[in-house]
Amino acid sequence: MELYYTISVFIVLASLFAYLNYRFLKLPGTIGIMIIAMLVSMGIRLFGDQYFPDTTKDFFELIQQLDFNEMLMGAMLNFLLFAGALHVNVSDLKEQKWAIVTYATVSVVLSAFIISGLLYYIAPFLGLKVPYIYCLLFGALISPTDPIVVLGVLKEAKVPKHIETKITGESLFNDGVAVVLFAVVLKLYLRVVLYKSARLISLIS
Repeated sequence: MELYYTISVFIVLASLFAYLNYRFLKLPGTIGIMIIAMLVSMGIRLFGDQYFPDTTKDFFELIQQLDFNEMLMGAMLNFLLFAGALHVNVSDLKEQKWAIVTYATVSVVLSAFIISGLLYYIAPFLGLKVPYIYCLLFGALISPTDPIVVLGVLKEAKVPKHIETKITGESLFNDGVAVVLFAVVLKLYLRVVLYKSARLISLIS
């Protein structure tokens, strides 16, 4: 399926969720859309096959055909970073540069390892056996904050300027750190898989 067609579907769904949030939940936009999206996803996963099987089948086919790497790296991340950078004052960033650098690097790496560790030890209690490398990939993927979401929440909360600058700067730069961490971990995993495959082939032959 074409990438732009997939993006169009997501934009329509986001617009619908934004209207539902404005009409009923009345939460901050980004938070309301996220909550509605989670509820809809859980509803489709639990009751979709029972109540609307054809639509659920089409939805699953859409997800399966989606190139996540192309969607995230080639489209969404670029626009998110650009939109977030538009609202950042460079002079304010310079004043808080060391705090921002610390938050965007050390904090992201620590968060990735903490999340991966928690997931690795909690998964067996849910009947899941997840290799740690998968947990670390998930930790790297989930650790960075969304600059657009952060900016929206900060504007509504009316926090002090220096705190807003620190949090905004961190949310803007941590995506790059997380992408590098994710790519490094993924490359190491692929190398290990290739090494094991090569050893297995040599043993068989």
